[in-house]
Amino acid sequence: MKRVYFLLAITAFGMNAFGQKTIDQKVSELLSKMTLEEKVGQLVQYSGFEYATGPQNSNSANVLNEIKQGKVGSMLNVAGSEETRKFQELALNSRLRIPLLFGQDVIHGYRTTFPVNLGQAASWDLGLIEKSERIAATEASAYGIHWTFAPMVDIARDPRWGRVMEGSGEDTYLGTLIGLARIKGFQGKGLGNLDAIMACAKHFAAYGAGVGGRDYNSVDMSLRQLNETYLPPFKAAAEAGVATFMNSFNDINGIPATGNKYILRDLLKGKWNYKGFVVSDWGSIGEMVSHGYAKDNKEAAERAINAGSDMDMESRAYMAELPNLVKEGKVDPKLIDDAARRILVKKFEMGLFDDPYRFSNENRQKEQTNNQENRKFGREFGSKSIVLLKNQKNILPLSKSTKTVALIGPFGKETSANHGFWSVAFKDDNQRIITQFDGIKNQLDKNSTLLYAKGANVDDQDKSMFAEAVETAKKADVVIMTLGEGSAMSGEAKSRSNLHFTGVQEDLLKEIAKTGKPIVLMINAGRPLVFDWAADNIPTIMYTWWLGTEAGNSIADVLFGTVNPGGKLPMTFPRTEGQIPVYYNHYNTGRPAKNNTDRNYVSAYIDLDNDPKFPFGFGLSYTQFKYSEMNLSSTKLKGNQSLTISVNVANTGNYDGEEVVQLYIRDLFGKVVRPVKELKGFQKIFIKKGESKTVNFTLTPENLKFYDDQLNFDWESGDFDIMVGTDSQNVQKKTINWSK
Repeated sequence: MKRVYFLLAITAFGMNAFGQKTIDQKVSELLSKMTLEEKVGQLVQYSGFEYATGPQNSNSANVLNEIKQGKVGSMLNVAGSEETRKFQELALNSRLRIPLLFGQDVIHGYRTTFPVNLGQAASWDLGLIEKSERIAATEASAYGIHWTFAPMVDIARDPRWGRVMEGSGEDTYLGTLIGLARIKGFQGKGLGNLDAIMACAKHFAAYGAGVGGRDYNSVDMSLRQLNETYLPPFKAAAEAGVATFMNSFNDINGIPATGNKYILRDLLKGKWNYKGFVVSDWGSIGEMVSHGYAKDNKEAAERAINAGSDMDMESRAYMAELPNLVKEGKVDPKLIDDAARRILVKKFEMGLFDDPYRFSNENRQKEQTNNQENRKFGREFGSKSIVLLKNQKNILPLSKSTKTVALIGPFGKETSANHGFWSVAFKDDNQRIITQFDGIKNQLDKNSTLLYAKGANVDDQDKSMFAEAVETAKKADVVIMTLGEGSAMSGEAKSRSNLHFTGVQEDLLKEIAKTGKPIVLMINAGRPLVFDWAADNIPTIMYTWWLGTEAGNSIADVLFGTVNPGGKLPMTFPRTEGQIPVYYNHYNTGRPAKNNTDRNYVSAYIDLDNDPKFPFGFGLSYTQFKYSEMNLSSTKLKGNQSLTISVNVANTGNYDGEEVVQLYIRDLFGKVVRPVKELKGFQKIFIKKGESKTVNFTLTPENLKFYDDQLNFDWESGDFDIMVGTDSQNVQKKTINWSK
């Protein structure tokens, strides 16, 4: 018994059962040896000198000197076993030999690039998403990277915002689950493993709700809306042990997120008890001066550290100002200690104090430079992310023996563009990325011919290539058009007011359509676009996003039926920009439209149908799925009982295929108005042709909870619609009563 008490005692005092020091104790000992300037140094992050992901402000000589003085805690945009080793050697020249953290934007793959994140979300496949981040972490860590600035878990309902490509769409439930899958993929079996990197939940908070869809713009909303729609993915990330958080650029109700004590110190570090650290986004501490919230960098540094921002990314404010702010009594030194502790804990967890060079291994880097298994997976993931929007004449899948196929459009022979935005560039990208032309050509029979004509540039008014494109189309049995937005038109600082095809691409499509040839339209994009003419006049449309390294092969696999498309839209596609924001889980209002064309004194536009062009959750297949009438375990429930929903789904077509069965609910009456639908479950199932499967869902009172106007999180007795279907519009419905 005495031995048990002894073990409990030494554990309580920071030792484990074998007398070894815990990380907390090691950090405490290190902090006791550090000067104020050295502590502040841990809160500083600079960018490397090769390229930047924000307004560059680096003075290389000064940065290198500060690293040697122990005044830098982290570097971003430094990668490669050789380069990271060199920077780490500089850090180990400092008095206390504290290693650096190396961060990088590993957003949708590293050496092997996967579909842009919104495209990944269209797969509705959490296993594939997690595996893609597992691969990304393995490749990135082999290049000396410790930390990624991902996942972006911002909920976004406005496709004008360019960064929708980096997230998972408009739905809180789906976005939360995808965010958790990404974190699990990045961090693997735990920090300290050589194939695990630190994840970062960003952007905290509500960045996706910028006014007008403009990047960096203000956000103004109720606390109820913030808590119900935009914070749940972050709360789930914190509970899942995500290593870091990143501030958002926007202000929330007048206070910049970087200096927002409510969300950082009161909520994240207080109520949620988050133990990781918070990094600013690029320059966001200094940008509080431009916001008009701080008069200069000194006041910005004061407000940021007091609010709970731990690390300064490229504002150059903390090292310059925090030591004096502490000496002047404007910043409590305990806040400096707390921020430095949080960062040092992660360095210990990563094993960098045991071996600062453990991630800078040339052999591991070589192994991951051209990993064919990773490319094979990338090909599969790309095909599973494609969404079939129309196939009215069953042109798809194409026969590989089609005599003559024409590929027309500005993206047919693109290489690095297939990466999409937020990808890591390598010098050999043009040689290793599979073009759409090559992917299609490699799958056509030897006796078939693939013709090509560019037809138009992405974004100008040049129609000089139209004639060649038309003549090329006339020679073909089927025409594949590849149109959309350029790969750099979606992403950070890429907000667009006009979401139509850029340049003369739509004019080109109309000219090709006049030939009367069967057309398959592929749309390359990082966001929902507006393409009403095409949607109304072209019978076959595939949304191919930007699919990554294996893009051409992924697309060809779907075109020729090797893969039956099963993707579903993670965002609503509007009819026009004037309909934005448009999303499936809106409130009903006091005057809801009765149908798609009801415009008489109801909430509607007088010049536009009410429904979107393509609803959330929509996506077709080469086969057909028939849903039986759903069965409910009860229509009257009480207290903590569970509701089981069952539906049989039959594959009645000619191809094996995957279907995403979606469960929605509606709380019909509440103390605050509730959405017309809320996604509460989904299952992606594979069904062979001629077979069927039964899908079961379970709901509990936990699924019924919501925030009221006093921020109480609970559920109410009442009537609820239960809906199951193939997308958010095509559902069957039954009503139940659930009482407390």
